[in-house]
Amino acid sequence: METQMKEEVKFSQSITLKAIVVAFITMLMLIPQTMMQGLIRERQNRSFETIEKINAKWSNEQTLIGPVLSIPVVIENMDSDKKTVRAHHLLHITPDVLNTEVKLFPEPRHFGIYKTILYKSQINISGTFVKPENLNFEKGDVSWEEAYISIGISDLRGITSNVTIDINNKEYVFEVGDNAKNRFLDKALTADVKKLFDIEDGKTLDFNIKLNLNGSKSIIFVPIGKTSVVDISGGWGAPGFIGNFCPEYEIENESFAAKWSIMRFNRNIPEAWFDNNISSFDDSEFGVDLVDTVDHYQQNMRSAKYALMFIALTFVVFFFVEIMIGKRIHPIQYTLVAIALTLFYSLLLSISERLGFGIAYAIASVATIGLIVAYTYSIFKNAVYTVVLGTILAGLYVFLYVILQLEDVALMIGSIGLFVILAIIMFLSRRINWYKDEKIS
Repeated sequence: METQMKEEVKFSQSITLKAIVVAFITMLMLIPQTMMQGLIRERQNRSFETIEKINAKWSNEQTLIGPVLSIPVVIENMDSDKKTVRAHHLLHITPDVLNTEVKLFPEPRHFGIYKTILYKSQINISGTFVKPENLNFEKGDVSWEEAYISIGISDLRGITSNVTIDINNKEYVFEVGDNAKNRFLDKALTADVKKLFDIEDGKTLDFNIKLNLNGSKSIIFVPIGKTSVVDISGGWGAPGFIGNFCPEYEIENESFAAKWSIMRFNRNIPEAWFDNNISSFDDSEFGVDLVDTVDHYQQNMRSAKYALMFIALTFVVFFFVEIMIGKRIHPIQYTLVAIALTLFYSLLLSISERLGFGIAYAIASVATIGLIVAYTYSIFKNAVYTVVLGTILAGLYVFLYVILQLEDVALMIGSIGLFVILAIIMFLSRRINWYKDEKIS
């Protein structure tokens, strides 16, 4: 009986049991880690909702399509009763040449703790339509006198001045169009050009449109011309080029310039079609996204994914010190240190919403390291080991910050760093006799 009790006491004080308990506490901390990631997602979603409301009052992301020349056509057919039926259609024709020049003027706006990127723009759209040759039908009429030109703008609230089109030195004013006639344009402006078609077949209609347009976050274009060229420039140092076409671009001194040149065989858009017999232009869209490089929610989420690693490595240090100096550390003390490490991410999130990620990271890491170092000294009563632990923690937080900044090579640097840390742990633990009898008091 006495021997059994000694064995039970021996096991209760063994390194193996302590390792199991520490591992269990580490796994238990997955719960607050998951809750913290959920909190970050919740705050990020709230930020998105608030920014969407802010953008909606200014103007949303803008998509420009057109211009498109639309011509009413009446075609006569015979029905099953051999009666003549006149069907009304719209023939839509794309430009032969379409050139678009855009100057963007981004304006970061702060609303409380939230930030959004708005912009003003000056857009000049020019090009040519060619009057179709021999456009006639065996039975039907082409109503040239009712032709009109349309441009699609996804959010008409962004228009800040009257929009006009100059065609062959004649000026016409755009009005809000009938979306039922131009569903492929979503929201459209139309200009009646009925007086233009006294020109001969095959002759060109040269047009020019000037447009002042407000928007937010991004501006997108559709290369609807047989030959489409889009030049965009703006004062933003972190543009994201989105869509299915890659531009030639230059980025320097917090400004950029980009140019797309797209031929008709580069995109799946017909040169002419009837009515709304086209599904969408989504697979041909391209444009510029004004990227906010200071996305502290994304950085918070990335840092929170390393929480378990920080807890595990800190516990390893505590565990080794416990073995080396023969000072037992209670599981509750391990748990308190783990909670302090987890609260780092709460501090980081709340402060970064006010001061930015870099400053928040410095404040939260210094506060966390200081708390743990002070608590460690009260346990160990050993200045050397306390300094060692503080140095290791500081190194870990610096290492994490470097990983967060090096997005493109974060995986490689992180993997190498963890490999080096594991090698150091293996080297330091090589002389420990894991099977020796414990005499820790």
